[in-house]
Amino acid sequence: MGDSNVNVNLPPGFRFYPTDEELVVHFLHRKASLLPCHPDVIPDLEVYPYDPWELDGRALTEGNQWYYYSRRTQNRVTGNGYWKPTGMEEPVVSSTNNKRVGMKKYFVFHVGEAPAGMKTNWIMQEYRLSDSASSTRSSKRKSQQKMDHNKWVICRVYERNGDDDNGTELSCLDEVFLSLDDDFDEISLPN
Repeated sequence: MGDSNVNVNLPPGFRFYPTDEELVVHFLHRKASLLPCHPDVIPDLEVYPYDPWELDGRALTEGNQWYYYSRRTQNRVTGNGYWKPTGMEEPVVSSTNNKRVGMKKYFVFHVGEAPAGMKTNWIMQEYRLSDSASSTRSSKRKSQQKMDHNKWVICRVYERNGDDDNGTELSCLDEVFLSLDDDFDEISLPN
């Protein structure tokens, strides 16, 4: 896409700071349903061949965050490392009716080969449509479109600074998930 800020047709002074709900409802749902999205600012990017520091100029950059559409995959390995999931998926709910419209999952970038990679400050939030959102569509649509609904995700990537929360709003639950040691054997859950 080149310099993504050059291709964004937003009036001066406007910034791209969508909420989780806006990413899922106004961007991802339209993309997965093969509908046009205006403004068309988020590029398609097969992210997993790229290390997070290589996203500049390829993804939509707003501040210190990068946004892009990608195909959902289990293989999140790059040339220099891998994206390791952390915590559990969180629901993204509609502010109008409190229904689940999507799911959000956190990943932390590790340099090196799994499982011995070194944890970095690079964070990826991967948004997908919830299964209930994909099942509410009209039965008149083609099966290919139904399959597309589950293939697309939106990713938000940023680098956390040690003392700076870099403007990203995290819930208390998000902070707990990101601070967990990845060894879940030590965690006991209530019955």
